[in-house]
Amino acid sequence: MAKTWFITGTSKGFGREWATAALERGDSVAGTARRLDDIDDLAAQYPETFLPVQLDVTDREADFAAVAAAAERFGRLDVVINNAGYGHFGMVEELTEQEVRDQLETNFFGALWVTQAALPLLRAQGSGHIIQVSSIGGITAFPGIGAYHASKWALEAFSQSLAQEVAAFGIRVTLIEPGGFETDWAGPSARHSAEIPAYDDIRAQRAQRPTTARRGTPGATRRPILEIVDAATPPLRVFFGEPPLAIATADYESRLATWNEWQPVSIEAQG
Repeated sequence: MAKTWFITGTSKGFGREWATAALERGDSVAGTARRLDDIDDLAAQYPETFLPVQLDVTDREADFAAVAAAAERFGRLDVVINNAGYGHFGMVEELTEQEVRDQLETNFFGALWVTQAALPLLRAQGSGHIIQVSSIGGITAFPGIGAYHASKWALEAFSQSLAQEVAAFGIRVTLIEPGGFETDWAGPSARHSAEIPAYDDIRAQRAQRPTTARRGTPGATRRPILEIVDAATPPLRVFFGEPPLAIATADYESRLATWNEWQPVSIEAQG
């Protein structure tokens, strides 16, 4: 049976690839973009099954209207993907209040508002799949992108709670956690704080760190996303790309070692 998708951020990157994969197999897609001319070609190629929606996800009222328009056009929603987002680069001390608020408004609140808008429809259907595009940066952290990490850790937290809250309604939740991919996340879409010279050495050391990890190709994720949305029991979390598993394993082993080392103090604190 054909599915109906609602995907934010379909102008490029993952959103574009996933919208195309769904449309090519005969599914219907409501795809959002900040500028409609970025998705005019999809609307022209798939006039019956693609609904272009102009949307800035930071606008809560517009998010609710967009989801309602998609449901009215197609009659139901089966897959809701919160993909819109960007990366902000800056040491914690360098971040301005507005920069942090803007990062959270898009990556966290945008996903929250779309999720809230979709939930009544999915509950009424008794089915649905909400997919949140997180990151390996949603479970670990590196210097220089603290605001981005904060937005993705928050996304992970509310989505894990959400999964437990809506399972009884037949709604599933999946967090996709990509590693490095050849998108413009660190390019044109990125934003940067004004740099404080005191951190120049740290930036230089980070830039010089050797890496052998191959960056993923967004187009290669088409089949995996279809496998996830078609799964009878989709995962709560899934990595995209090979490197994230090793990063997560090392991080969580370190956490467990520290927690165990300090467990006597933890017990003492209980009183």
